[in-house]
Amino acid sequence: PPFTVMSEDEILQCQALIVATGATARRLGLESERRLMGRGVSACATCDGFFFRRKKVIVIGGGDTAVEEAIFLTKYAEHVYIVHRRKELRASRILQARADSNSKISLIWSTVVEDILDVNAGKVTGVKLRNVETNELSEMPIDGVFVAIGHEPNTDFVKGQLELDAKRFIVCLGDSSQTSVEGVFAAGDVIDPV
Repeated sequence: PPFTVMSEDEILQCQALIVATGATARRLGLESERRLMGRGVSACATCDGFFFRRKKVIVIGGGDTAVEEAIFLTKYAEHVYIVHRRKELRASRILQARADSNSKISLIWSTVVEDILDVNAGKVTGVKLRNVETNELSEMPIDGVFVAIGHEPNTDFVKGQLELDAKRFIVCLGDSSQTSVEGVFAAGDVIDPV
C-alpha cells in the first residue's frame, strides 16, 4: 500500500482494495447472436423472462445455470427447450429432477445452435440446429434464445498482479476474501467459478 487504481479520468490511491468486477456471460460467437441481443436473445432469464410471456423459448447449455434459467422461464413461457451439445446434463441431480418433472421443459440432446433467425426481421423467429452426432441440420421456430453456457471473469486488468486460477478467476486464501496480495480482497463472481 498505498494501492493505485487508474481509470480514464482519474488516479486513486487506497490502503485496501476490493476487486468485485464480476463476470461476463459467455457467448456463442454468432453474428446473429450479437445483432439480436436484446431483440429476443438474452443471457439473463431473471432480467428478460417477463418479455416472453406465453412464448416458446430455448435455453442453450447443460449446467446448473442453464437448468435454473429454464425452470425460472417456465413461470412466463408457454414452453422451454433446453438445447445441449451432450447426451446428459452437467447440472446437479436435484436440478435435473426438477427439470424432468416440469411438463413445460423439453430437452434437445446432442445438438448445437448453428444460427439464430432472423436478423433481417430484427427479432428472433427461430434457430438453425445441428445434431452433433449426425450433422443433420434443422430449423425450429422459436420466440427467444437464452444463452447459459457459463461466464468469463472480468480479471484481465489484474493478470500478472494477482494469482488467477486456470479459468482466470481470482484465487483467495482459504475461505477468506484475501487475494495473493496483502490488502487486496476479492468478492462476488470474480472469485466464483461455479
